[in-house]
Amino acid sequence: MRSKSINRRDFIKTGATGAAWASVLSSTPAGSADSKALRLGFIGTGSRGRSLMHTLLAIPGVRFPALCDINLENLQLAQAMVEKSGQPKPEVYYRDEEAFQQLLYREDLDAVLIATPWDWHARMAVQSMRCGKYTAVEVPAALSLQECWDLVDTFEETQVPCMMLENWSFRRDNLAVLNMIRKGLLGEIVYCHAAHSHDCVDHWFFTPDGQMRWGGRFLLDYNRDQYPTHSMGPVFGWMDLGYGDYFDTISSVATRSLGVNAYFKRKFGPDHPNARLTYRQGDIVTSTVKTKKGNTLIINYDMQLPRPYDNRWTIQGTEGIYNEQRDSVYLTRVSPKYHEWEPFPPYQDRYDHIWWRTHGAKALQAGHGGTDYLELLLFLEAVREKSAPPISIYDSVLMSMVIPLSGLSIEKGGVPVECPDFTRGKWKTNKPAFALEG
Repeated sequence: MRSKSINRRDFIKTGATGAAWASVLSSTPAGSADSKALRLGFIGTGSRGRSLMHTLLAIPGVRFPALCDINLENLQLAQAMVEKSGQPKPEVYYRDEEAFQQLLYREDLDAVLIATPWDWHARMAVQSMRCGKYTAVEVPAALSLQECWDLVDTFEETQVPCMMLENWSFRRDNLAVLNMIRKGLLGEIVYCHAAHSHDCVDHWFFTPDGQMRWGGRFLLDYNRDQYPTHSMGPVFGWMDLGYGDYFDTISSVATRSLGVNAYFKRKFGPDHPNARLTYRQGDIVTSTVKTKKGNTLIINYDMQLPRPYDNRWTIQGTEGIYNEQRDSVYLTRVSPKYHEWEPFPPYQDRYDHIWWRTHGAKALQAGHGGTDYLELLLFLEAVREKSAPPISIYDSVLMSMVIPLSGLSIEKGGVPVECPDFTRGKWKTNKPAFALEG
């Protein structure tokens, strides 16, 4: 199968509300054998994969003919989830690390979702596109510049869409801010700060009892911003990156690596094996991006030191500023008091995005702040309509390329490194396409 060429702007302008799609879905009972039901293949059935499956099973008109994972216990748990929903028992693939190929070559799948460890994402997504399957891949979409090019080249060759599942792009507050920016309330944007500040040592990189998970080995082998896509989720839309502006250079520096060792010494004692390892990954990475327009974007990685969760978004323009930590805005032409913050929630209500006005109630019932439900619903809409997903492959690699570029800059002593243009110049004339309301 080779999909037809897609006009993203026309699709999003006419289909973003999802009203017609919601009507179609609600008319198709869960577990129905209706030929219009979307048939999804799922690769990676660990905790994140099963969380996405749980959300998908709450959306009518979705079926799971095939699942793949080399962990048989996870696979059986996912299989049981599907059966419990009233659907037939999915066929499973688990023989070895190449078992996903068997799933991709099936002819009865409309789309494939990938929720495996990071270093498999790009390879699986490339193969999925080559097999003609609409593809949704968990974050990040790629870990190296070559993988970024592989994704872009494959899309341009096959015209089969691939979307990275960056759910923070779909947060209610972030979409309201996007509407405010597009209506000119912040003026001309010149600066943004974004962060992923989330202490993940005891559940993401290691188990609570101190065993290394698959993510932990990245801390041993690399020193870079390991996880920039949550930072970047709303930013590419706020700053029109890929749509009139683009990355020019990035310079990155990293602190010493002390957090993981300190955690193990504190909780398990100095003789624990993981307390004595040498971790390459600095505790905090700060990257400064200069854009083609001359704007500045600061991106922080902070996942190894004790702290509450925070994203620390700030977006600033010639007419005002939004600050996520304060949950506040200041707008020169609107705010009642000179140089004083005012609460953001009333602005969120006023500029609430149509996606949230249409689907917000159901989205919030699905957990994770409703973002997973919304991004998956919109991806499924694109699959059914043979249209462009809300996040393009170019958006996906823009957010992902911070990983290899930050590592390269750190290795070179923090000097600015040039950012490849994965759009091949199309950013100069591309019009904003993400989350357009009309």
